[in-house]
Amino acid sequence: MMVIKLNFGNRLTALFCNFIKIFGIEIIDKNGNTVPKQESKRILAGVFAILLGPLGIHKFILGYTIQGLVFLGVSLITCGIGTSIISLIEGIIYLSKSDEEFIYTYQVNKKTWF
Repeated sequence: MMVIKLNFGNRLTALFCNFIKIFGIEIIDKNGNTVPKQESKRILAGVFAILLGPLGIHKFILGYTIQGLVFLGVSLITCGIGTSIISLIEGIIYLSKSDEEFIYTYQVNKKTWF
């Protein structure tokens, strides 16, 4: 099996993920760990961020329980004014990424905000 080490520091590297998936090449992150194959939660998280953003459901979908509770708490305090703008921006960011880029950024590396 061929192993290629990639630096996912830029968008160009994420474009090669489709090529790598086709040929079954194993992806290794910068720490030497194998990146697991996962299904993307991009569409689900993006739509929930746009439609029900102030409730923080998109954070719970991605497994960010603490951030989801913070989002929900801030929404209750501010009546959803501040969090609705933030969640709209997050939803657009989620939906504008490719599946591979989204998985690596939010599901593997657990980038919690933006």
